[in-house]
Amino acid sequence: MSKKILPKISYALLMLICASSSSLPAHAEITGLTYDINNRGPAPIPPSEKGLQTVTAETWLGLQGKGIMLEGAIFDAKGNLLFCDVTNRKIMRLSPSRKLSTVVTLNDLRPGGIALDKDGKLLIAAIDMQTKRGAIFSSDLVTHRLHTIIAPELGYIPNDIAVDAHGGFYFSDFRGTSTAAQGGVYYVSPRTHSIKTVLSGLSQANGIALSHDGKTLWVTEFGRNLLHRIILQGATQIDPIGSSIPYHFIGAAPDSMRMDKDGNVYVAMYGQGRVLVFNPNGIPIGQILLPERQSGKNLYSTSLALNPHKNEIFIVSSDGPEGRAASILRTKSFSAGL
Repeated sequence: MSKKILPKISYALLMLICASSSSLPAHAEITGLTYDINNRGPAPIPPSEKGLQTVTAETWLGLQGKGIMLEGAIFDAKGNLLFCDVTNRKIMRLSPSRKLSTVVTLNDLRPGGIALDKDGKLLIAAIDMQTKRGAIFSSDLVTHRLHTIIAPELGYIPNDIAVDAHGGFYFSDFRGTSTAAQGGVYYVSPRTHSIKTVLSGLSQANGIALSHDGKTLWVTEFGRNLLHRIILQGATQIDPIGSSIPYHFIGAAPDSMRMDKDGNVYVAMYGQGRVLVFNPNGIPIGQILLPERQSGKNLYSTSLALNPHKNEIFIVSSDGPEGRAASILRTKSFSAGL
């Protein structure tokens, strides 16, 4: 091919391209990403969880106060709802008739997790994240006197508590970050209060729940968005193939949890304004949404309590550090609480 022909071929090709371009619409629109009902707002439902059975809770009681945070909900033997007012360092009691009263006030640590022991005394996990200090106290619900079980000097940051049938209890240790796993789960014996390690190397261990037979321990790992399912042999020994992670959460972040009589596990999702429910094998089977979550209300859903006498769940939540309200919300659960 001669060099004189090459310019002619190039010119012909250029003219063909120009002709093709001129056939396009003068103002063709470019499609792109847009917000819609599925992705708008601070906490959209992940695509993998959109198909779950879904209900929306109703507000049972509203508490006014800028930045107020609630935690640690349980029922006592008289049907009262006990919960933590973290901001004001108080344990509160809400009667079935919605009368609110103070049970215990702490001095310097903030309560975050509570449970009733075998004798009906209140166990309180309390922390101060600024100084990275924590302790566990017990309190008689009549005299309200505090007794220290785990002192701050021991170095733990106790977050939540689960009591076993023997009078001992498990607690989660909230130490660490997503890249420095310093927390864990520990068992405190009923007589000597000796502390034994059950799980180590966790990133901000948070929620904890124990099955009715004491053989299955559930733990949420706040810093790495994990749900742990542990099969126990005795109080502290783990079955050789009994440690698993059945679920990885999406978004921030799994908080406290409770179990119902059918063995289902309810996990409060901090920052998402909802509760996820798992069957005894850790498979998600439902979710509870909190009202106004799409507009930023009730996003800090931290804990919940299951009524032991009927299919009813109470959820404690707040609008967050800059919000002006906290709420206790209610709906039906799959089964009654343990």
